[in-house]
Amino acid sequence: MSVSDRTGIRGILAPVASLDRWLQIVFLALLATSAVRYLERHGLGADGVLVLAGAALLAVAYSVRPLLPTRSWWPTAWVVTVTVLWALLTLAAPSFAWCAVPLGFAVLQVLPFRGAVIVVVLMTGLVTAAELRIADGLDPTVIAGPIGIAVVTVLVYRALQRESAARQLLLDELTDAQEELLHAQHRSGALAERERLSREIHDSVGQQLSSINLLLQAAEQDWSARPEAARSHVRTAAATARDGLDEVRRVVRDLAPASLESGSAESLPEALERLVADATATGAGAALEFHRHGDARAVPAVVAGALLRSARGALANALEHAQARRIVVSLTFQPDEVRLDVRDDGVGFDAAGAGRRGSSERGTGERAADGHGTGERGHGLRGLRERAQELGGRAEIESSPGDGTTVSVSFPLTSGAEGDAS
Repeated sequence: MSVSDRTGIRGILAPVASLDRWLQIVFLALLATSAVRYLERHGLGADGVLVLAGAALLAVAYSVRPLLPTRSWWPTAWVVTVTVLWALLTLAAPSFAWCAVPLGFAVLQVLPFRGAVIVVVLMTGLVTAAELRIADGLDPTVIAGPIGIAVVTVLVYRALQRESAARQLLLDELTDAQEELLHAQHRSGALAERERLSREIHDSVGQQLSSINLLLQAAEQDWSARPEAARSHVRTAAATARDGLDEVRRVVRDLAPASLESGSAESLPEALERLVADATATGAGAALEFHRHGDARAVPAVVAGALLRSARGALANALEHAQARRIVVSLTFQPDEVRLDVRDDGVGFDAAGAGRRGSSERGTGERAADGHGTGERGHGLRGLRERAQELGGRAEIESSPGDGTTVSVSFPLTSGAEGDAS
């Protein structure tokens, strides 16, 4: 395989751009030296004028190669022209045979391998014939020398060409592999973003829509007997809808929940306390409590957002499925971590069995194990674990049938993490 470009050059030495200049210098020097040697031995007669004219024509023909039009046929025409001129000069004066060395390299630079080999073989034969004309008797070195040089030269540059082709093939394969890797990373990133949005929408907007549904059902029940209570439920539902709209906008922009924008040490407890109060307003029947333990500390916005969404999801699951009489939400600040616990005294479920089912069910059985859950709701507890792992935290779910459920989420607090919250 030879190298090719838009100019029609396909030689194995074509990529060596600096070779042109040095080949031209060496060729012209040898050409001039051979002409001088001929004049010293034969003088400037009629034959001398023809030899000088041929040498000058060959020098011009060799030098104009970079200036020729870019046509696919011109390399062959150029090689034929300079080779014929050189052959005529060599037949007239064997000293011009030395010009075959740079000329042979030029041929290797221009022609593809097979064509270059044919030309080099013909040139070698001509050099041998010219040397035999002036040799005294049959000198084996006159035959073996040019042939050996030509064979070694062709084989060496054939090996170089194959090595260059193999290297180019590896580069092409590496480029293709890099492009495939970029496409795979893009697909993986898109899937991860879809998963994140699914989880965030489920644990924020989805739970708020569920609350709105409960509020509207309560308003419908109280519409005739308790109109004021019904209107209160409708107002709370409207406020929850507005919060849901704001949450959608922030999820799209990947920002923290609205209640955590201040980034202060008190914003997370206040947001959780408000979440519990809003849940109490739905009239679900369970007694809800919020407790804070330890000295409040600044929490990074992403961690605070994850805790709030985890609390919202766990609280919604407890209200909808646990049939609990009492639900307690606790936020505990420790020196090295912050921990959220949501406990209920409801019917519970087989948490160990749900965990053994693993990824084949994609977590859909976590609440379904007690007969009340669905695949959509189970996604919330699975998403809770995934969210905690992404941020370097952990999530634990303890439950058994008849003993209630405890959902715990904790994140480490370091000096670097606290600085992110400021």
